[in-house]
Amino acid sequence: MHPQRERLHNELHARPSIYFSEPAHVHHYAFLDEGGGCDAILAQLGEITGLELDTESVQEILSFDGMTLKWERHTEFFTLTLLLPRGSDSERWPAAPEPLASIIAANQALLINATLVLVEAEEAWSGKGEAYGFNDPAGSLVGGGDAIVWSDFRLTEEGVNHLLLINRRLNAFRLGRMVRRLLEIETYRMMASLSLPLAKELGLELQGYETELGELSDRNAEQAETNPRPLLSALSLLSARLERSGARSRQRFSATEAYARIVFTRIEELRESRVQECPRLGTFILRRFRPTVHFCAAINRRQESLAESVARLNDLLRTRAQVEIEEQNSGILHSLNERASSQLKIQKAVEGLSIIVISYYVFSLFKLSLESLGALGVPVVPGVAASIIGPLGLAIIGVLAWRIWRVKQH
Repeated sequence: MHPQRERLHNELHARPSIYFSEPAHVHHYAFLDEGGGCDAILAQLGEITGLELDTESVQEILSFDGMTLKWERHTEFFTLTLLLPRGSDSERWPAAPEPLASIIAANQALLINATLVLVEAEEAWSGKGEAYGFNDPAGSLVGGGDAIVWSDFRLTEEGVNHLLLINRRLNAFRLGRMVRRLLEIETYRMMASLSLPLAKELGLELQGYETELGELSDRNAEQAETNPRPLLSALSLLSARLERSGARSRQRFSATEAYARIVFTRIEELRESRVQECPRLGTFILRRFRPTVHFCAAINRRQESLAESVARLNDLLRTRAQVEIEEQNSGILHSLNERASSQLKIQKAVEGLSIIVISYYVFSLFKLSLESLGALGVPVVPGVAASIIGPLGLAIIGVLAWRIWRVKQH
């Protein structure tokens, strides 16, 4: 059996919901996992509850003091969900109880989402969202009409978003899944929106980069500068700044795309239908959330397109520089050819002179030899000497000329 088989199979059960059927308050808080914040929250949770937590796991469900608490690790954030059964005389929208209150106070800077879901029975429902403090709310029949969800998506002074779920025919399993789905929509919507400030900041930066690229393109088209090096240097700096901004935003925009897909999927899973004359919950969210996602995606595409334009202009400049280098090389080669031709002519003249000089020395040696023989008393007939010396000298000169030709061939 593969050593990872059991672990991979159990991923099917990695994130169970909290199942319940009675009216309840569900407090949900999401914290960014920055600088070891997740480990600090778990340590604080263990101290407050006095329970031993399985810190090696990705989630755990705890029961204490009549409450159910679930914590979950995610890639970029950490969530705490507290289920508290609601009595008939309890407050509709209570503040976060312990241990959540202490954890929230200690990690306020990391808090990215806070949602309180009030789950009511159908017989306790008055029929109007305004009765629960909502102002111009959105509502939907969800789960094929087995529940109703209301919210006005306005934050309280404590920064909490209120959701009201009226349970009509959902059992404990479906009710837990429905609440989890609503909480995931809110949490992933906030995580996807994290890139919006970065996208707005990048929009201003890209406008400056586009202006700079346009100026560089005009300078290249006019070819006013004979030396392309200044343009290449400016373009390299622009490319480096674009690469730096891309490295800063690429991961964030990819995360936004992934979170947005989860939000869209969860809204589809609600199986909404209209209730009364109010806008549907999913329609209300998508109408305001989709522009954020599309804006971030547009900035990402704009950044990638600008980087591609810079790369194309860089290729054009390098091609221009390469052509100029080739022209310079062609001039140098032409000059070298002329020099080689001159050297060849000089070499031919030197070779001719060398043959003449060598011939002069050869005949001089023969002459001295003949004179030496005459001085020794050996008679030399001029005709015989000429018939011997002439062919021999020509043969020696021919051998010298052949050797010079062989050296030139090699």
